[in-house]
Amino acid sequence: MFACLVLSMAVMIVPAFAADDPLQIVENLSDFIFSLIRAIGLILLGFGILQLGLSLKSHDPSQRANGMLTIAGGIVITFTREILTLITG
Repeated sequence: MFACLVLSMAVMIVPAFAADDPLQIVENLSDFIFSLIRAIGLILLGFGILQLGLSLKSHDPSQRANGMLTIAGGIVITFTREILTLITG
């Protein structure tokens, strides 16, 4: 019984292959995260433009200010990677 258990455990061993370059995996993850951040920034930018357009139609200054702030925030979020590259050098 013990021999069968040891033999079955030896047969079921699956080797785990590591990636060639771990830094490439981190870089791919970073690219994916920054693409998600860019998509969120573009959505905010579009929403801000829509909000600004609606405020111009309804002559609402508070909505216009919120639209401008949303556009500014969307621009900052969209270009987060470039801003971080400029800061870090």
